This record gives sequence, structure tokens and C-alpha cells, in this order.
Amino acid sequence: MLFWGADNAGNVLIQGEWWRIVTAMFVHVGILHLATNMWCLWNLGLLAEPLMGSAGVLAVYVLTGAAGNLLSTFFNWFKYSPDWARYHAELVSHHAANAAMSPSVFFPAGAGASGAVFGIAGALIVLLKSHLLPVPAGELHKLRRSVIYFAAINLAIGFTISLGVVVRHTGISIDNSAHLGGVLCGLLFAVPMVPRIGAPSELFFFRRRAAIGMVVGLLVLFGFFLAQLPR
Repeated sequence: MLFWGADNAGNVLIQGEWWRIVTAMFVHVGILHLATNMWCLWNLGLLAEPLMGSAGVLAVYVLTGAAGNLLSTFFNWFKYSPDWARYHAELVSHHAANAAMSPSVFFPAGAGASGAVFGIAGALIVLLKSHLLPVPAGELHKLRRSVIYFAAINLAIGFTISLGVVVRHTGISIDNSAHLGGVLCGLLFAVPMVPRIGAPSELFFFRRRAAIGMVVGLLVLFGFFLAQLPR
């Protein structure tokens, strides 16, 4: 997974491989992982594209996926870096730094499009509340409620599976921090936007550019914050 570009806090923060924040959302653990994410992406994308355009869906996918991976890197650094710090201190005390293992060994690998999928769901939760959409209010409410249920249920499933892994000390853990970061970024991305359907073109494109610029700026700032974390 690391060879193909999976996320890893050690590789990102110690070895400076920041490109993994983007590539990890295109790497999957197996066929089932890929298939379930693509099924969710297909269904949410069919709903999202008329509201934000193809460029908007692409922007949401990349930016919210990156947000999820950044939050995952932040969480994993604080959870697992003490092990790396103790190991590194022992090497230094024994003057054996040249024989050090890669820091990636001490941190879990993260991969998958689910953070971006949650990001699209977050954006839909906001956009489907717009009064500009030419859809009966009752139907719009049902659509929005189904997206909220999708996000809430899958977040709950992820935390439940991860709890079972912690208790049994086995299995593949779910990267809940990536899911949470994705959905929060999606909600934020959609706040300044108006749906493509029903909005004047100039207003829609201006607000979409503003949303992209705002999120890019915040992600850069968060990345800079991560880069300053003590090693």
C-alpha cells in the first residue's frame, strides 16, 4: 500500500512525503474496498453533479479527501509517535541511528476514497437545503434526510468496527478520522455555494471559486501546522 501511495504519518511528517495526502485517496486495500467506495461515489455523484457541476464534484472529491487524510495524519501522529520517539531516542543513545527502521513501521497506513465520499455527502447535506432547487419541498427533504442517514450510519459503523478491533486486537481498523475530516470539509465547502440548478451562472461560478479558494487556504494552513509539530 505504501508503495502505491497510501498515507502514513511517519512518511508524511518525518520523511516529507506530502504527496501521499492526495495519492492515498486513489489507493484501496482490495477489490471489495474499491467496489463499495465506487458504489457510494456513483450514487452520491449522480446527485451532486447537477448541483455543483463536474468541476465542483472533482474539487470536492480532491479537497475533502485531502482534508480527511490530513486529519488522519494528525490523529495517527499523536497516537503512535510516542513509540517512534522512544525507539529513536534509544538509537541515538546507542549511536545506532544509521541502523534505524523506517518511521512508517510505527504508523498505520491509510488508503481509500471514503473520506472524499463522506465529503461529497457533507456538501450535499448543505446544498439540498437550498430553496432555489426546482424540487417539491417534501421530496427535497427526503433526499437530504437520506444523505444525512448515509453519513451518520456509516460513521457509526466505522466507529463500531474500530471499537471491535481495539477490543480484540485484530483486524483492519477503519480510518474514522479521515471520514470525519471529509464530511466536515464537505459541509464547509458547500456553505458559500449555491446549487447550479436555479442559480444564475455568474453567481454559481463565483461562489464555487470562493469555496475552492477558502478550502485550499484552510488545508494549506492545516498542513503548515502539521509540518511544525515537534518530531
